[in-house]
Amino acid sequence: MNDIKTAKMLYLVLERLKTQYPSAKTELLHQNPLELLIATVLSAQATDVSVNKITPSLFKKYPTAKDFANADISELQENLKTINFYKTKASNIKKICTILEFEFHSNVPNTMELLVKLPGVARKTANIVLSEGYGIIDGIAVDTHVTRLSNRLGFTTNKDPKKIEQDLMKLAQKTEWRNVSNLLILHGRAICFAKSPNCKDCLLNDVCPSAFKI
Repeated sequence: MNDIKTAKMLYLVLERLKTQYPSAKTELLHQNPLELLIATVLSAQATDVSVNKITPSLFKKYPTAKDFANADISELQENLKTINFYKTKASNIKKICTILEFEFHSNVPNTMELLVKLPGVARKTANIVLSEGYGIIDGIAVDTHVTRLSNRLGFTTNKDPKKIEQDLMKLAQKTEWRNVSNLLILHGRAICFAKSPNCKDCLLNDVCPSAFKI
């Protein structure tokens, strides 16, 4: 499939998915960029559902970057213990918020360059914070769902998130970059599972090259 055909295929996929997920956005609960940043850091190799179970009480206990920066690390770990890799994440969150407090007046940076310098923050997290927290589109957030669906649908043959992001950015209009991520993530969670995808009920099964083959 050449780039023009692949781009048309991606457009078709997005238009169909918009009908199934008309309000596509991150499912992480948050009220401001700081909460979104913390929630996204916690969501790495964890489900949004598990993160959403703890963040309301977490953000009530630590409402500001200063509160996280000053948190007792053992107590913070205890608050995060139901999340995978909670010790590493607690350490990174404390470091992140210390940097935010002293270098950014407790504000979350709104550029990719500054965000990816924070501990535990890579392009996926930065893209989510920028697009969902600030309305700034700088790239496409690539997680396991985007990786899986992009390969199954023929948008890329790469496995590396950075390369997948570049492939998708070449195919989609910039105005659709946020939708590419959110729609593929939602469809991956609802239908296109890693094991035994529900191809029978998928609205893409007539165009997906991997339909009924996994």
